[in-house]
Amino acid sequence: MSDLKRTSNEAPLKEVLDRWLKAYGYEGKMKEIEIIESWPEMMGTAVAHRTKDIYIKNKKLFLKMESAVMRDELSHGKQVIIQRINEQAGFEMINDVWFG
Repeated sequence: MSDLKRTSNEAPLKEVLDRWLKAYGYEGKMKEIEIIESWPEMMGTAVAHRTKDIYIKNKKLFLKMESAVMRDELSHGKQVIIQRINEQAGFEMINDVWFG
C-alpha cells in the first residue's frame, strides 16, 4: 500500500467546491436552498405545515400560506423572520417578506 499524503498544492474537497460555487455564482443559490430546507427548524412545524410555497428573489422572501390567520400573524412578525433567516445565512440574505 502506498502512503498517500497531500502535497502543498492540493486543497480539501470542500474548499474546492466552495471556490467553484462562488466562481460560477451558485454560492447564493445554494444558501437559499439551505435556508428554505431549514424553514421548519427556524419557524416551527405549525408554520411549516401551513406554508404552501416559499422562495427568495431579489432579497425578498416570498411566502404563500394556506391559512389566512397564520399569514396575518406572520405579517406582524416580519422583522423576526428577517432576523432569523439572516442569522441562519450568516449575511443579509433578505430584507423584506411578502405574503401571497
